[in-house]
Amino acid sequence: MRIFSGTLTADSNFYNASKEAKERFGTLMLMQGKKQETVKRAGPGEIVAVAKLKETLTGDTLCDPNNLIVYPVPETMDPIVSMAVQPKSKGDEDKIFSSLARLMEEDPTLQVHREEQTKETILSGMGEIHIEASMGKLKRKFGVEVNLSPPKVPYRETIKKAVTGVVYRHKKQTGGRGQFAEVHFDLTPLERGTGFEFEEALVGMNVPRGFVPAVEKGLNEAKEMGVRAGYPVVDFKVRFYDGKSHEVDSSEMAFKIAASMCFKKGVAEAQPTLLEPVMEVEVTVPDEYMGDVIGDLNSRRGRVLGMDSKGRNQIVRAHVPMSEVLKYAPDLRSITGGRGMFTMKHSHYDEVPSHLQDQLVAEVQKEKED
Repeated sequence: MRIFSGTLTADSNFYNASKEAKERFGTLMLMQGKKQETVKRAGPGEIVAVAKLKETLTGDTLCDPNNLIVYPVPETMDPIVSMAVQPKSKGDEDKIFSSLARLMEEDPTLQVHREEQTKETILSGMGEIHIEASMGKLKRKFGVEVNLSPPKVPYRETIKKAVTGVVYRHKKQTGGRGQFAEVHFDLTPLERGTGFEFEEALVGMNVPRGFVPAVEKGLNEAKEMGVRAGYPVVDFKVRFYDGKSHEVDSSEMAFKIAASMCFKKGVAEAQPTLLEPVMEVEVTVPDEYMGDVIGDLNSRRGRVLGMDSKGRNQIVRAHVPMSEVLKYAPDLRSITGGRGMFTMKHSHYDEVPSHLQDQLVAEVQKEKED
């Protein structure tokens, strides 16, 4: 902790104004690299260490209980590097989350989240060395060993063309009661970011209304696996306008299967395409490196949005596909001699260029075969 005012003596106590709790401590230490020097007292400006506090976390204010004060917590910078974390031992999945939570209490610049689409645990920090040092601490303090790898890019799929009158009949007879369901769909592409819409437009009684939820459920499950490369399908509308049923053989399961297969048939006819996440990147560099940085961003399929001056530095704002900036931190450090900084956040999804789509589909097929 850093002392702002007053004198702190060993074997005493103070008040945690942030948590509204009393804390007692024993030894007072000055830290010098790996060495600890025990001292009797410390004053303003000094940085000291104490052990075994029960309530105190990073960012808390400690003070005299008779003179309460709470200092504002400094804002942490947005993380710039993300890595996927997998446990080396299968039984450590739950232990990883609890241990990472403890690390984040100590280090607010670390962030952890679960990427639902790729099913990966993503750890974000201020650089590769920061993340690797944190994983060393994870092993040392909690006995958890992990593997680090670049995160998978959460691609998505969508359709580019409207198709009408898509019909699929599911009919199965295996002795006894069979399965029968027929559905008629219209598929329409929607604006980027809209998601999925389902419209029930049945007339007459060809399909009992009780089967409509099964149709919608079949669509919701099927859209998680697209026909192009198996990524979730977004930004489309399905209009369920007709179908056929059988008094005995029709069931919720039959209509769920029919909806799933009709969806796949319709998407295959509607010019399916891949979408990739695009990041908004803001790079701060000295004037002399601006040309090199812009050239590098262009080589990453980036689109420069604008530039601003800040003292002797230039700020370059650009949209760059996520797949091109997974390892941007070391590359920027190399280009600028360690003088460049950047922030990055998700902006939107955009279509993957056609020549790269075939490459991505081939990679997915190879992974499945392996």
